[in-house]
Amino acid sequence: MNTVGLVAFALVGATKAIREEFDVFGVAVVGLVTAFAGGATRDLLVNRVPLALRSVGEISLGMLGVGLAVVVSIVLDSPDDHPVTLFSDAVGLAAFTTAGAIVATDAGVSGFGVVAIATINAVGGGAFADILLDRSPFILFDDFYASCAVLGGSTYWIAVTVGATGSTAAAVCAAVTVGTRMAAVTYGWTLPTAQMLGLARRETGNR
Repeated sequence: MNTVGLVAFALVGATKAIREEFDVFGVAVVGLVTAFAGGATRDLLVNRVPLALRSVGEISLGMLGVGLAVVVSIVLDSPDDHPVTLFSDAVGLAAFTTAGAIVATDAGVSGFGVVAIATINAVGGGAFADILLDRSPFILFDDFYASCAVLGGSTYWIAVTVGATGSTAAAVCAAVTVGTRMAAVTYGWTLPTAQMLGLARRETGNR
């Protein structure tokens, strides 16, 4: 799960930097931050040295994702909106949600902790990348994205609680996360804002 997530998220993050016309160093930095920041935060929360600092192989996987992003940007006109990139993002989200849930469960945290760490693992890198791209983290105001990780992490915890094996819980978690994310992309799902709720209340009151 961790390997899949690293390559997929490095590709997605680097693609965003390419769209903003960063130089190759900037593209690599944003790609690696997207891939590793969430997992590093996860590891610090469970009191262990981040995997990125313990293995050269981890960084190599991130650089593979960055390289793929460069190739994709050369081949495609709008790589950040291409189905390949969108699906890679969904796969990365699912992989990191599952990896975070596994690590949190092994650390013996509460059910809330499992869901929280799974979500941080999944979306933390993207949030840090958005800061480097000089914009507000999109998970806070746009799209049905972090909610998919919350659903996936919750599914993992429920599955483990009712006695499912770790591999079964991981498979279900990944499936729920990918499924809800792709459905959100396909059907344009979003969470309502406070303004939308207020407008709906006023419209209801005027009827």
